[in-house]
Amino acid sequence: MGHLVSDFITLLVVVDPLAASSVFLAVTAGVTAPAKRRIATLAVLFALGVCLFFIVVGQIIIEAMGISLRAFQIAGGIVLFLFAASMILSDPKEPAGGGDGGVASLAVYPLAIPAIAGPGTMLTVMLLTDNDRFGVVDQALTTAMVLAVLVVQYMLLVLAEQVSRVIGKSGASVLRRIMGMILASVAVNAVLVGIGSWVGLPKP
Repeated sequence: MGHLVSDFITLLVVVDPLAASSVFLAVTAGVTAPAKRRIATLAVLFALGVCLFFIVVGQIIIEAMGISLRAFQIAGGIVLFLFAASMILSDPKEPAGGGDGGVASLAVYPLAIPAIAGPGTMLTVMLLTDNDRFGVVDQALTTAMVLAVLVVQYMLLVLAEQVSRVIGKSGASVLRRIMGMILASVAVNAVLVGIGSWVGLPKP
């Protein structure tokens, strides 16, 4: 039980549902309520697909290509930093129309990737289901924790409309930039930890 609780908390911190919800508020400004619900549903489903992919074959593919998990962590941190910089420096573009194409596009980027299933999440699910350390049962239980975290994420996305009414567009803009700074810090830390572990330095 302690192992499951630890996995759940770790995944909850890495996914950071509140940060993803702030991105959701920013990129769905002006979108109708039904479209927002479709975007939230698709984003969580796409994120689940990404997590399952990395749980099942992510480590196999990376090791087959001769890429270490540390290299993946550093690359993921760089990508996450670029996304965080865009959150801080630019305003979200208002979606053009509410068609299914626009809904699916927003659900995939930036919500499913990288806001929910970002580089940190991809790396974490691989580490928590490491084929060299965990058996099939442990991996299945960790996958259940991934599902639980994504359920929490979905609930927060659905409630984001109510939050939007309270904080307004200005509040969403401020929140977007604050979360961008936090994500940028997480990204830099991921790169530093990856480089430090490569050269044998302690975690910053």
